[in-house]
Amino acid sequence: MSYFCILSEDRLTSYIIHLLQSTNLKLFYHFGNFVLWQGQIYKRPENHQMYYKETIRQMYDIGIGSLPIVFLISIFIGAVTAVQFYYQMAGTLIPAYYIGYIVRDMTIIELAPTITCLVLAGKVGSNMAAEIGGMRQKEHIDAMEIMGVNTSAYLIMPKVIAAVLMIPVLVCAAAMIGIMGSYIASVPVGLFSSAEFIKGVRSFFVPYNVFMMMVKAVTFGYILTSVSCYQGYFVKGGSIELGEASTRAVVYSNILILLADYVIAIVLTA
Repeated sequence: MSYFCILSEDRLTSYIIHLLQSTNLKLFYHFGNFVLWQGQIYKRPENHQMYYKETIRQMYDIGIGSLPIVFLISIFIGAVTAVQFYYQMAGTLIPAYYIGYIVRDMTIIELAPTITCLVLAGKVGSNMAAEIGGMRQKEHIDAMEIMGVNTSAYLIMPKVIAAVLMIPVLVCAAAMIGIMGSYIASVPVGLFSSAEFIKGVRSFFVPYNVFMMMVKAVTFGYILTSVSCYQGYFVKGGSIELGEASTRAVVYSNILILLADYVIAIVLTA
């Protein structure tokens, strides 16, 4: 009996190793394909006017279309941050005005760019993957390629440009709204006075932190757009595969955003 148990365990181990090897090969394949695909995206446009109109449309969809969810999330993040710091500061010797200083820097350096882009990866990224994947399944992309259109450039480049331009604007708005949310949650209810909060917001300001925020916003915007478009552009199969591609677009974008966040934090604060 033990012999068969050992045999089955050995077979299971061999199967797991084979699965991991195939997964690693697939990972390298997609990484190489993604890198090579970038060269197709940034080729010279066939019709500048057509690309310009598509870029403006994407800027409106990404910027104006995402503003309500960014506003809602930012104001509550700022409010919760202020309340939590008040709880942590209770009974300590830390000056009360530090709450404005802490909320401001946390919002600018980390909360505004990272949380905003994680949310946008779910809203904008999944939408892009589904849109392009639907065009692939309905053979719209094949028809455009037959007509001589560089579909990688026409479908992807306007989205990337729009995201790189509009997501920093959304992140700046999220930072301001988050600070406003912390003020609304702390001052009217008596946790801090208005003078203390404003003094903290105006104290120890380092302009370099805004530069870090903008670097993160541009990087995260490029990641969530290019990864999501890649998942949609190379989707194969039917509606189930399209749903899986949209899910992968969100998951992979979030993982890469968090990884890039860590790398940027190390590089820019070294």
